[in-house]
Amino acid sequence: MSWHISCVNSYMKLYIISNRLPVKVTKEDETFVFSRSEGGLATGLDSLQISYEKHWIGWPGICVDNEDSKEEITSRLEGINFHPVFLSETQIKNYYEGYSNSTIWPLCHYFFVYTLYRNSFWQSYQEVNQLFCDAICRVIRPGDKVWIQDYQLMLLPGMLRKVYPDLNIGYFHHIPFPSYELFRILPERAEILKGLLGADFIAFHTHDYMRHFISAVERVLRIDFKLDEAQLGNRVVRTDALPMGINYGLYHNASSRPEVWRAIDRTRKFFGNHKLILSVDRLDYSKGILHRLWGFAAFLECHSEYCGKVTLAMVIVPSRDHVDSYAELKTKIDEEIGSINGQYSTMDWTPVCYFYHGFSFEELVAMYYIADVALVTPLRDGMNLVAKEYVASKNNNPGVLILSEMAGAAIEMTDALLINPNDTEEIKQAICRALEMPEQEQLKRLQHMQKIISVQTVNKWAADFVSEWSDTCRKNEQLRKKRISVGIIGAIKMKYNQAKQRLILLDYDGTLASLKTRPENAKPAPELIATLQKLVSDPANHVVVNSGRDQFTLEKWLGNLPIAMAAEHGAFYKENGIWHKNINKAEWSSGLVSILKLFVEKTPRSHLEVKETTLGWHYRESDAWLGALRAQQLINVLVNICIQQKLQIIQGDKVVEIKSPDYNKGSEVRRQLEKKHYDFIIAMGDDTTDEDMFKALPVNAVTIKVGYVSEAASYNMPSQTEVLPFLQILANKKDMKQPIGENVKTSLKGVFDFFRDLLKTK
Repeated sequence: MSWHISCVNSYMKLYIISNRLPVKVTKEDETFVFSRSEGGLATGLDSLQISYEKHWIGWPGICVDNEDSKEEITSRLEGINFHPVFLSETQIKNYYEGYSNSTIWPLCHYFFVYTLYRNSFWQSYQEVNQLFCDAICRVIRPGDKVWIQDYQLMLLPGMLRKVYPDLNIGYFHHIPFPSYELFRILPERAEILKGLLGADFIAFHTHDYMRHFISAVERVLRIDFKLDEAQLGNRVVRTDALPMGINYGLYHNASSRPEVWRAIDRTRKFFGNHKLILSVDRLDYSKGILHRLWGFAAFLECHSEYCGKVTLAMVIVPSRDHVDSYAELKTKIDEEIGSINGQYSTMDWTPVCYFYHGFSFEELVAMYYIADVALVTPLRDGMNLVAKEYVASKNNNPGVLILSEMAGAAIEMTDALLINPNDTEEIKQAICRALEMPEQEQLKRLQHMQKIISVQTVNKWAADFVSEWSDTCRKNEQLRKKRISVGIIGAIKMKYNQAKQRLILLDYDGTLASLKTRPENAKPAPELIATLQKLVSDPANHVVVNSGRDQFTLEKWLGNLPIAMAAEHGAFYKENGIWHKNINKAEWSSGLVSILKLFVEKTPRSHLEVKETTLGWHYRESDAWLGALRAQQLINVLVNICIQQKLQIIQGDKVVEIKSPDYNKGSEVRRQLEKKHYDFIIAMGDDTTDEDMFKALPVNAVTIKVGYVSEAASYNMPSQTEVLPFLQILANKKDMKQPIGENVKTSLKGVFDFFRDLLKTK
């Protein structure tokens, strides 16, 4: 499905898609009760200043089977721009508790031993993602934006892209993205990555997660990223690291509120004069709660002088404790706390004060405010907002943050005491250092961190995401305009039919033939030979295959056709059945060849191609990351040598070539143009070397880049498979017929656009 109408900006909507709505629906005495959640995400997105009307789509937190109940809930929620997706108890069990939290969650947090694989989990995950897709499709209109949140909906971008190819889709991943070595364990790895790549813009908390994602895409799907972008057809997918923040002002100014100050007073009285170490977490094995307790126990054992003077307040918010691994974790926590308190407590002192429940905002901020130390030591965490909340809550009062280097927040909060959460000895030492740190140093460290998090707020996070996402969407809109449509093909055919003298320039690999891991397998198909024969049989046509291939291969494959050919990027050319050379056979230095052979040895599945005037190091079959690394290393090594020997280095598609700078594909074009005047010129190519061909042509020539969009080419043809049908249309002497299903208005617009652009260039 595609949209071809415009919309007034005021009607455009931003749809935020998450597993849960920021509203929880419960049933009390046959009445539905709606309670609004004011979490960080909801707060940040609510404050987002955009011209779009904001809507939210997600599960309302209740399972209902009755259609009347669904209608009632839907009616009330839609009044505040919330659109519910209803899930059954089975779907919650298999999609949410199953695939999302028993498969994806442990894998992304590096607890692969906890990862469960069940077909029913995966089937339900697909099913629910499709339900969300259907719900979105029912409400979106042209010009709307869809922003998808987190790991529960990783298939959704791809599903939406199939239905609406031009839809603006953003995705944010709120948890860690694991390394390729871990992600590859997932049986559905390819499907997950394809789903995510349906988005225009994908963001993560840290550059590490971003790097892991890119590595997974390159190795699993064999899709190349150029820095932060990959091109898929006629659009790009861009990634970035955008650390999520908090509502800084809310926490920093909280102590000035009377109700918060009363809570501070109560909390001080409760804990007395003891030094307070605060730990706040949801029950989860990724939070490192046991390691924290072991570190605290080691601290008490080694520093008996602090016994009776330090209290660890451990707040654990219940979560999934009916799941076996979580229930087992809670049992171990209870036992460890009991062990510490049993060994060290006195009549007037308990080392660990344990709270297995949540606290109100006022009570939580009060503990942040008075805590001398915050102990935040997750074994793996996407961001960890508790660390930021603690620092923000300090308002000219001291405190020390001990923070795991495995938390995303560690990237920004470098003035914390950063520790390896797996090292209980390091936790012990950090506690001691924190308690002994001079107050002046504490305040200085806090101020440095506050300066960062006061700027990088949740509001800024949301605004930055939308800004970068919008930039990517604008770029994709420009790329879509270059997509060669049926209408434009019709206009090209019309001009082709009217021309008296035509020049047709065609690259071979990646254009006339698909790219092969082994170049010798790229033989021309019989259909291609027949089409080229048909083109060249028209006396108005001069057909040139302009290739980087050597002349012997081109002659073997295409030599029976009465066409012109150029080989090795213009170093050789065939005209009237005779091969000519523009340059003598190169004498490659032994040092240059030795370097290339060394890189072949260092890079499995790479190989060296030696031609008369060109050396090519190919790495198409190699590991994507290793191939790219070796290519850059090779170029770095060759630069000085090639300058000395007056040679040119060309980095093409999975190949590094060394050749004379005197000739390129543009040289052959210029030679052809000097011989004759043509009233119709068309050129097609897929690689960076074809850019020279496009640039050498007059501005009114039809230039088509196959695969990636090129600034030098007028149009883009996303797939090599489209080349042969296009050439067959040109070769057909009859006018092009209207394809089935093609919108006439759209085709005519393509024709008008073609001739408008043509007139502009003359």
